[in-house]
Amino acid sequence: MRYAVLGTGVVGRTIAGKLAALGHEVVIGTRDPQATVARTEPDAYGNPPIAQWLAQHTQVRLLSFADAAAFGEAAVNTTAGAVSLQALQAAGADNLAGKILLDIANPLDFSQGMPPSLNPVNTDSLGEQIQRAFPEAKVVKTLNTMNSQVMVEPSRVAGEHDVFVCGDDTDAKKFATELLAEFGWPRESVIDLGDITAARGTEMLLPVWLRLWGALGHADFNFHIQGARTGA
Repeated sequence: MRYAVLGTGVVGRTIAGKLAALGHEVVIGTRDPQATVARTEPDAYGNPPIAQWLAQHTQVRLLSFADAAAFGEAAVNTTAGAVSLQALQAAGADNLAGKILLDIANPLDFSQGMPPSLNPVNTDSLGEQIQRAFPEAKVVKTLNTMNSQVMVEPSRVAGEHDVFVCGDDTDAKKFATELLAEFGWPRESVIDLGDITAARGTEMLLPVWLRLWGALGHADFNFHIQGARTGA
């Protein structure tokens, strides 16, 4: 299948690399491919320039947001939440119409320093904003409650743990569940939280996740909902 991964950060690279390793056709979208590939310094998080990553993943191509979205049969939003709507506007509503759009982003707001807050929060979510802005896309919020390495290799965390999906389109959520199974997630570990408004809850897990990261000193952890399959 053809996937457009939107965003060149560590999450986008991790997802794109996994999809390519699974045999999918993958492109990564960015605002200005020439400017992006010309960068020679690590990014703000210390990740090496995308050109180095692309040299190691020759089966993945770097395209503009619009070209990537047009290429993909499905898209994955891994852009920073603060700019996700702008990035998706650049991708183009027509290029996303009718397609499944997996939203992994979180609306982290660093304007007041660390730790970040969320914007929107409580009565809205980034997932909902994306669905409203692109009503013809089939938005599924998933994988935003864990480290990117755990997203594609759940066995990094010992024992049972869970991943959430939510969205308005039932078939799109089934598609997301099948992709998660390709990533190694047991189907019984996928919890469907309902429509896209449930993204408010999964996005609000991020402040807790960030505190746990700081307390534990590593990111190889995840949430497990005890009794989720028994109705307890």
